[in-house]
Amino acid sequence: MNLMSTDIFISGGGVAGLTAACLFGSQGFSVTCVDPAPPITERDVDGADLRSTAFLQPAIAVLEMAGVWHKLSSHAMGLETMRIVDAGGTSGEVRATRDFNASDISDLPFGWNLPNWLIRRELVARLAELSNVEFLPGTACTKIFTRSASAKLWLSDGTTREAQLVIAADGRNSLIRDSMGIGVKTTRYGQKALAFAVTHPIPHDHVSTEIHRTGGPFTLVPLPDYDGKPSSAVVWMEKGPEAVRLHDLPEDAFNQEMSERSCHLFGPLKLASQRTIWPIISQLADRFSAERVALIAEAAHVAPPIGAQGLNMSLTDLSELLDLARLHPLGSKDMLDAYDRKRRLAVKARVAGIDLLNRTSMSRATWIRDLRSAGIGAIHDAAPIRKSLMKLGLGSR
Repeated sequence: MNLMSTDIFISGGGVAGLTAACLFGSQGFSVTCVDPAPPITERDVDGADLRSTAFLQPAIAVLEMAGVWHKLSSHAMGLETMRIVDAGGTSGEVRATRDFNASDISDLPFGWNLPNWLIRRELVARLAELSNVEFLPGTACTKIFTRSASAKLWLSDGTTREAQLVIAADGRNSLIRDSMGIGVKTTRYGQKALAFAVTHPIPHDHVSTEIHRTGGPFTLVPLPDYDGKPSSAVVWMEKGPEAVRLHDLPEDAFNQEMSERSCHLFGPLKLASQRTIWPIISQLADRFSAERVALIAEAAHVAPPIGAQGLNMSLTDLSELLDLARLHPLGSKDMLDAYDRKRRLAVKARVAGIDLLNRTSMSRATWIRDLRSAGIGAIHDAAPIRKSLMKLGLGSR
């Protein structure tokens, strides 16, 4: 059997893996990308990813280098304001509202929001334009063997590949990570998140709204109008049993409960998509690299969906890898050791901050909710702190 060679082998065809293939392919590397599940690129089909991603400012440079931002930008909804609402009083009333405006720190929005299924569609379209990228949906990597000069990969279609660099983008249960003997530390919160789209009568005016009560935040992120009505993507985090109960409600009852949970800030909310549900964890790999292997995205780090950090951290992984590939031989020990040093500590600190925010948002303790309400106001009203935290939240390098 002939062993086909490629510069970079990517295991995983989610948004991060597809972006990696577009990025390195656009920069002239030969790339093979595999995933056992073909990407779903339509909105209203079973298995569609109904979550949305807010690409923060630093992410746009990565998407431009990947040759895909011009495909995405016309579908994107700019996020001009981040609104934090505390509704943690005994009756769920709004006690504190603060707006964090992008204009305080930049001429650009904080970010641009798009539904994940559409992001996949445009990434796949970009891959079709790149003759140096081999995309094999429906094919899994089943085995990896590395040595100092290269890595060998076995695929479920019976073929093999040899690569200088393997990028593990195969998720929180990564086969590549496990095969390289890299452990993980996992934190379970007993939470699940519901993700879906809604329409509402009151326009969102490019404001992303995060409402804190108990159980976890309820976040509405602006989307383009749907069926002629203002629309938002929602991520609703709750304790596991409550999230399952909500997921299984009839649509009318669900509309009523989510409208109440949103404090009716946008009027009655109406479900405009299927509902998806998934468990909330934090997870951090013990190392972000091994011989000829770099871990990115959820193979390296998982965090609760707060502050649009997850995929943006993944795009920073890719940016760092590309920078290092220009400084060192591709897939070399020097390159991968530098990647581990630079990314693991930075990600660890960011995930710890998200963990703290999530635990504070979950709490039913009155004193913690009171402290949270006071803290929102104190951070907002101290302009230097407010601006510094907004820049930190963008993940600017």
